[in-house]
Amino acid sequence: MGSGFVTEYSGVEATKSRSIRMLSLNTIAFTINFACWMIYGVLITFLMVNRLYDWDRAQIGWLIGVPVLTGAIFRLPVGVLTDMYGGRKVFTMVMLIAAIPMYLVSMADSFWGFFFAGLGFGLTGSTFAAGIAYTSVWFEKKRQGFALGILGAGNAGAAFTVIFAPIVLDYLTNDGANLEAWRTLPQLYAAMLVVTAVIFWLFTLERKVKEEVGTTLRERLEPLKEIRVWRFGFYYFLVFGGVVALAQWLVPYYVNVYTVSIATAGLLTAVFSFPSGVIRALGGWMSDRWGARKVMYWLLIICFASSLLLLPPKMDVTSPGEGVMAMRGGIVTEINEVNNTITIDNNTVYNYDGFDAEDEAAGTNDWDLLPVVSSWQEPVVVEGQNIERKQLLAEGVSHISFEANIGVFTIFVFVIGIMMGIGKAAVYKFIPEYYPEDVGVVGGIVGVIGGLGGFVCPVIFGYLLEWTGLWTVTWAFFAIISAACLIWMHIVIKRMIHRRAPDISRLIEEPTTSYIPSVNIHCPSSNNDKEIRLSIKPGDPPSMTVEWCQAWDRGVCPPDCSMQCITEQISLESE
Repeated sequence: MGSGFVTEYSGVEATKSRSIRMLSLNTIAFTINFACWMIYGVLITFLMVNRLYDWDRAQIGWLIGVPVLTGAIFRLPVGVLTDMYGGRKVFTMVMLIAAIPMYLVSMADSFWGFFFAGLGFGLTGSTFAAGIAYTSVWFEKKRQGFALGILGAGNAGAAFTVIFAPIVLDYLTNDGANLEAWRTLPQLYAAMLVVTAVIFWLFTLERKVKEEVGTTLRERLEPLKEIRVWRFGFYYFLVFGGVVALAQWLVPYYVNVYTVSIATAGLLTAVFSFPSGVIRALGGWMSDRWGARKVMYWLLIICFASSLLLLPPKMDVTSPGEGVMAMRGGIVTEINEVNNTITIDNNTVYNYDGFDAEDEAAGTNDWDLLPVVSSWQEPVVVEGQNIERKQLLAEGVSHISFEANIGVFTIFVFVIGIMMGIGKAAVYKFIPEYYPEDVGVVGGIVGVIGGLGGFVCPVIFGYLLEWTGLWTVTWAFFAIISAACLIWMHIVIKRMIHRRAPDISRLIEEPTTSYIPSVNIHCPSSNNDKEIRLSIKPGDPPSMTVEWCQAWDRGVCPPDCSMQCITEQISLESE
């Protein structure tokens, strides 16, 4: 099932109009499913803010993450089923099944009730595996990146939930007067799933990859033995798992850190989740045009840098700084707070940096990107005091302040959302290129790992918050994962260059050396042709050396070779 085979399809023919219609229906259905998948981020926060339930931070993290767990785990089997039976059947069936536990959320009244209902409707998250397999069969390879990017724009369903769910909750509960009316919200979402499933079944057509006769499950899962698949999954853990996690985590983040209402938090979270979803189509186009690896390089670097800039928490810290010590003993004869001097025995003057209130105020700006450090010194001696050598005359004071402005925060969150949205398309651009006949299986496992990121991250965030008390530790986690992805990708690319194009890799490592392509010469030692690689090194005069010879044994010429002179140095100086 490698990429070298011509892919054959069964079902209706993929005309242009049909392809556009299937892509549109796929994207709309996935948007609805993604909106349903993210409902707990808003709903659980609403229940906690209104004190309907008394859950701790770790439990909140579990409830927010548990639907993502189901969506992650079932992406692989849904992908396999899509390859076997086609996306039309599988997509429709998943939506109808998920509608049942979504409705049961309205009947939950305990932690475990919400937990198991969340496990059930989390199936909506697995529809992406069906969507990519079903979408890819309608488009030729050169357009698959863009098509899958449009499908992935359905991630904007998260923005749909975070914007409108708080508004609907306020309406249903009459602005909190009837809090139990929240139970109508999951009922509406369940109805939305059923209606979408019916429309999807009525207006889509069947088309899938033609199966090889007797293909076993083991053969279908064969690509999962390749480390490349798991590397793609790790990238997706960041770019998709991060989007899923933050689409839910940012709501309580804004409410707690910036004390805004749930509705406002939802709107601010949409600044992250909506662009992250819709820009995926642009990410697909960029990957088609410039290549997925180049796109991944840039977005990982930007994600890493932005996460570091979001790491400092709001702070106002005063700490001891560098002071002024006496070089010899004596009596303090004068302390001049205008000129900031301390005089000892009328002849030794020490300068210190006094506090300037105007400079301190001018140095503080709500829009600072990094913490601002200011320092000054304050006298700790008095006039007439007898001091000793190395005694402290003025103590140092360091003041570190950072406002963590909500505008600055939201801008960087927006940037991270854009990069993750582009990254989701870049990762899935790899899959149909490397595994055209196994898109469902490979896309499924990559989606599983990405979805697990969406589940694991809120749980990790909850425990990190409980242990440190800092909400910003979230960004330390993302900085570490971004760096790990970047390093792993760079190592793999370097190995590929060395293996496939050694001449290019040597040029990169030794730019001052010119390499000549491999040539064949007659070897008198073996009396047949041998391949050699030559290099020209600058100098006065320049020289040419043999970089490698096929006749070499452990890097040296055979003892009976009569051409050892060529491996030493050949002068290129013109006669």
